[in-house]
Amino acid sequence: MAVGDARTDRPAGTAGYGEAAEQLAAQYEAVTFAEVHREALHLFPTRPADVLDIGAGSGRDAAALAALGHRVVAAEPTAELRRIGEHLHAAAGVRWVDDALPALPRLGAAGARFDVVLLTAVWMHLRPDERPPAMDALTRLLAPAGRLFLSLRHGPVPPGRRMYDAPAEETLALARAWGLRPVLHTERPDLHGRSDVHWTVLVLSDVNQR
Repeated sequence: MAVGDARTDRPAGTAGYGEAAEQLAAQYEAVTFAEVHREALHLFPTRPADVLDIGAGSGRDAAALAALGHRVVAAEPTAELRRIGEHLHAAAGVRWVDDALPALPRLGAAGARFDVVLLTAVWMHLRPDERPPAMDALTRLLAPAGRLFLSLRHGPVPPGRRMYDAPAEETLALARAWGLRPVLHTERPDLHGRSDVHWTVLVLSDVNQR
């Protein structure tokens, strides 16, 4: 999510997540993959594909996609959440890695390419100046005709967290600069009933692909 802060080697965007890992994992698991991604379900591959879930949290989405027959890598920089996810979904066949935006150095060094790259509630943790290198890293990980799925959180920042405004049009403009076009752009309310929080759902693909 970001470079480490001065006090720890944790990515700065993960502030507050390790301490609240159990509570957050329960919150994530309280809603299903199908509920969270209902607007975009028709855009996921129907045949087995290579999938990267960045900021995978408790592994809810990674496990659901693996259950559909996909080969899934879950990147989660918060060790506490990663351990919970590995335990909760031990039988899912997901491969877990410790890696973080904006650079994703481990995944980038591995040279893997993915048909689907998924970022659920991640982009708002990046400072505006971190987003161009993050988009560059993401596009390098996309296979030809691959799709990038993002959800953008809008609303007040919880105490102890690090979040920044993530306007949809700003994100779309950045995506276009890296050769991606929107396949889906929609809005939805918060699934946990928070009236002051809403979400933008984006699916992006290479401008040369259909």
